Amino acid sequence: MIRPLHWVLAQQDMLLPWLSVLDNALLGPRLRGDRDFDRQRARAIELLTRIGLGAVLDRLPGTLSGGMRQRVALARVFVEDTAVVLMDEPFSQLDAITRHDLQNLAAELFAGRTVLLVTHDPLEALRLGHRIVVMAGRPARISTILDLAHLPPRDINGPEIAQLHAGLMHKLQQAKDGA
Repeated sequence: MIRPLHWVLAQQDMLLPWLSVLDNALLGPRLRGDRDFDRQRARAIELLTRIGLGAVLDRLPGTLSGGMRQRVALARVFVEDTAVVLMDEPFSQLDAITRHDLQNLAAELFAGRTVLLVTHDPLEALRLGHRIVVMAGRPARISTILDLAHLPPRDINGPEIAQLHAGLMHKLQQAKDGA
């Protein structure tokens, strides 16, 4: 069975409205005709339960809140076992506690993989990133690269993160001002 090299999570959840929560999470394995589909199904149910959607597996996306829909989209990515994951604002529609919990889960599940996370939240970048690249201008160019110590997820309440946050905000302001 050929596994995809990468998986993309866009800002929009891209759920298929006629598929249930569980079937949306299993879209990749189903389209590939995955031989281990039963194992993937069990994994999807476990992940959906872990992210608080175990009670709504049979519901259609149109009956879900925006945050619930985003969690289904995240579950779809979590089910895949890809070497590279591309994510554009994956946590933006979530409340603060759910965001924190799913960032922890993402850090756990994506350990050892290459993840490109686009975010407009400096604390999220500091919490989850190994390397932060600040882009500026049109066309976009790299204005700053910041390599971070320690493995994610990092405690955003720690003194190291507070100091890094102040420096990153300064760099972001410089990038915005065109300096």
